[in-house]
Amino acid sequence: MTKHVSDILIVGAGPVGMILALDLARRGIDVIVVEQHDQEAEPRKRCNHISARSLEILRQLGIAAEIRDAGLPPDYPQDVAFVTALNGYELSRIRIPARQDVYGSEGYDDSGWPTPEPPHRCNQLYWEPILQRHLLASPRIRTFYAMAVEEVGQDADGAFARARDRETGEEVNFEARYLVGCDGGSSLVRKAIGARFEGQDVVSGTRTVYIKSDDLLDKLSNTPAWMTWFLNPNVLGCVVAMNGKDLWGFHFWLPVGEPDFDSIDPAEGIREGVGEDLDYEIVSTDDWYGRRLVANRFRDRRIFLCGDAAHIWIPLAGYGMNAGIADAANLSWLLAAVVQGWAEPTILDAYEAERQPVTQQVSRHVMSLALANLDTDRTKNPPPELFIEGPQGEATRAEMGRFFYDANVGQFACKGLNFGTYYDASPIIAHDGEEAPAYDLSNYTPTTVPGCRTPHVWLDDGTSLYDAMGQGYTLLRTDPSIDVSALQTAAARRGLPLDLIDLSPSEAGDLYRDKLVLSRPDQHVAWRGDAVPDDPLALVDLLRGASQGTGSAAKTGNQASLQSVGT
Repeated sequence: MTKHVSDILIVGAGPVGMILALDLARRGIDVIVVEQHDQEAEPRKRCNHISARSLEILRQLGIAAEIRDAGLPPDYPQDVAFVTALNGYELSRIRIPARQDVYGSEGYDDSGWPTPEPPHRCNQLYWEPILQRHLLASPRIRTFYAMAVEEVGQDADGAFARARDRETGEEVNFEARYLVGCDGGSSLVRKAIGARFEGQDVVSGTRTVYIKSDDLLDKLSNTPAWMTWFLNPNVLGCVVAMNGKDLWGFHFWLPVGEPDFDSIDPAEGIREGVGEDLDYEIVSTDDWYGRRLVANRFRDRRIFLCGDAAHIWIPLAGYGMNAGIADAANLSWLLAAVVQGWAEPTILDAYEAERQPVTQQVSRHVMSLALANLDTDRTKNPPPELFIEGPQGEATRAEMGRFFYDANVGQFACKGLNFGTYYDASPIIAHDGEEAPAYDLSNYTPTTVPGCRTPHVWLDDGTSLYDAMGQGYTLLRTDPSIDVSALQTAAARRGLPLDLIDLSPSEAGDLYRDKLVLSRPDQHVAWRGDAVPDDPLALVDLLRGASQGTGSAAKTGNQASLQSVGT
């Protein structure tokens, strides 16, 4: 029996587990990752979309550009089209720039993003190996593949996992200060801490068929698209261009309720979707359920849940995986702060207090979107006029096209879902009484309300504000005459990393109405005001999760005094 010890132990090496490990490593934390599958196992093919927020995180890791080069050819249209069949009528189209045109693009449904990293459409088959390559190259990460975890647990000093090498049968033990379960929807870690899923177990079902075909592009009656939805009396689904040449994913949606996967014959579904016979080879099939399930807790002392281990919902536009990446970015800096010693262990209470409410918010948005598309008479029983020539057919297609466009543009031009989420119940944010702006799928209002995403701006030299920020806290100052030395001294006294960036009037614009805005390591606003608080040490202690008994004021007292300064 062998034993391996590290600061952090991650169970699961999917995208969420790998990004968590890479972000911890760049913060100087030693990590062990344990994965049940072989190192050479092919990635899953379910997720086709990397959100802008995820790419901001990947940019911090230094690999966003490499990932953006993966997948479809640079000039392949990344539109979303709605058709009666691939060789039939086009009903409407959501215009999305090809990746060669994404930076600085205007006039598209999906353009003008307030970020240095707009979204990218790319199947995880192509970008997950990039993550793995960086994972294996990191000197701070030890990765153990083909390792089946059989038990996890914890005590007052740390957490452990007992695993079995699938090749040799040897028992292997792992120990760490903290353990994170990134082990998917059937998470052993979730069950071990007694957390349970709550919500709707089965909303819908999807039968996915991956094919190779050199002929599909020739069958298109309209301009190619990244994703093409087809609607006719016999089938509702979509086809996703995976490499823009010969690999395609057909996704067939079943009615809301208990789905019968066998009601979809792959051959018949593909023929109905294309509109005629197609020469192809089936690569694989994948039957899966759409759910809305959120764990009733994301943590038990030294053990945490991330990604699908904590929440599952209908993966429209990849929201499930992207939410898991946001979990990882949130948890990473909190764990690093404790391991590095500048934060109290109580700072870890913020993870569940922040991420669980956001998960509930986002999952309901996605659920509403799914029902708008699937559980309507228009999609269950498309009118026969949709498929006829002449004015009546044209009018019906125009009306149906407006319906699909209006119902889906928020899914694929989702600024709100990327940037609108906020933390309004966090114990480590100095809330000042102003409510965060409401958001929906596509609508987002940049704001410095504490708990919201720090508004992104381009600096006068053309670089991104986010690139200028360090790995710790960043104080953004719009009036350089304000003396912030007391706050800097308090931060240094507690070891809290704090950088200062002065924003010019042209950089700050109308977004930064307060002269001082304090941004966290994950680019959420922690505090704002027009002067340093009277007790800057109380603010620093609030930020580092210090509680009564550690030399700081009570949290409620901190909040009250800080609010009075920030208003």
